[in-house]
Amino acid sequence: QVQVVESGGGLVQAGGSLTLSCTVSVLTFDRYAMGWFRQAPGKVREGIAWIKWDGIKTAYADSVKGRFTVSRDNAKNTLYLQMSSLNPEDTAMYYCAASAVAYAYYINGGCFHSTTYDYWGQGTQVTVSS
Repeated sequence: QVQVVESGGGLVQAGGSLTLSCTVSVLTFDRYAMGWFRQAPGKVREGIAWIKWDGIKTAYADSVKGRFTVSRDNAKNTLYLQMSSLNPEDTAMYYCAASAVAYAYYINGGCFHSTTYDYWGQGTQVTVSS
């Protein structure tokens, strides 16, 4: 059973920064690509960041590119999302997800599709005040 647990959410002022963490309880964490998603009330879940299992490749949605950075520490089974220049539109529940599918599924935007992922956490709330 793979367990995914996010942490680090909270309330932050516009223009501020926040770092989310995600730990995955699996022996073979370095075989999973990881994604960050978010869902605001009344909106569709949005894929925002992706990192390959070895940490070499990353991808970002246009909405966060240049402001968010995804990274991972395979020795600690942990994924991170560093968020800066936050604005109220970033307010959402943030989820991390793990995927073990072949690399071909991640290209051409597949890394931002929720169906690409096998395991999900319960989410951590990020609220940005204006």
